[in-house]
Amino acid sequence: MNGYPKQTNNLIESALQQHLGGAAGLRCIQPVGGGCINEACMAELGDGSRWFIKLNQASQLEMFAAEADGLHAIRASNTLYALEPVGYGVLDNKAYLILEYLDLGGNGNPQLAGEQLAAMHRCTAERYGWFRDNTIGATHQPNRQHDGWVEFWRQERLGFQLELAKRNGYPGKAYEQGLRLKERLGGFFTDYQPQASLLHGDLWGGNMAYTSDGKPVIFDPAVYYGDREADLAMTELFGGFGGDFYSAYQTSWLLDKGYSVRKTLYNLYHILNHFNLFGGGYGMQAARMTEKLLAEVCGGV
Repeated sequence: MNGYPKQTNNLIESALQQHLGGAAGLRCIQPVGGGCINEACMAELGDGSRWFIKLNQASQLEMFAAEADGLHAIRASNTLYALEPVGYGVLDNKAYLILEYLDLGGNGNPQLAGEQLAAMHRCTAERYGWFRDNTIGATHQPNRQHDGWVEFWRQERLGFQLELAKRNGYPGKAYEQGLRLKERLGGFFTDYQPQASLLHGDLWGGNMAYTSDGKPVIFDPAVYYGDREADLAMTELFGGFGGDFYSAYQTSWLLDKGYSVRKTLYNLYHILNHFNLFGGGYGMQAARMTEKLLAEVCGGV
């Protein structure tokens, strides 16, 4: 059938039967690459249906539950297509998440992706944050709700990652500069008050793909409600979205002129998270970004 241990085969078959209601027997399992947090595979049943399965330690069940909730939230917006979660649970000390399986890797329609992302961002809430915490990569992401965006970003994003970084060996000078930046965040929002938009939360190129007919599909979300610029900034951090994507987004919903500065602030969160996950040169990159932002907001470091 495959190279997986019998226990894993039995687990996957039991999970599929539990959530699909008497599903046909398991025909084969194939490993799926592209991630470093979970074990992932495609399971094909005797009736030809295929399903995407993520596996991790039982302690990671809440990570899968939050991912499923995020996908449901995006799907409810009727904008960008998000993978449909089928179910999650724990069997044999393994947490699992079952998702629909799609053949991805088409050439795609980035213009449609930009238009649909703008439409998703028009889905708003009264407060910033979300009803539950989730994860950004393998890092806990707090989403405690706030009435003000600046305070949300100060406490739940920049401040949280800074304290993690301090424990992970972030240089003292860089940490102190981060604290200065944290206290001066309001300077980036003097003429700009963002709506609380529905965000993917981790929208780099590896978390969006296209079907064979060009439909954009997103997955692996870290959902919360916040400034739509945070999603756009993440798309620029590692590239891969293309000019047509941004042109279509801007035509649908023009970005504020201050985005060119604030995108560095929003991406600092992700670079600090990369430092906390991987260490190395991400610490120096975060320190340089912090210095640049301090120069913008108070004329020096």
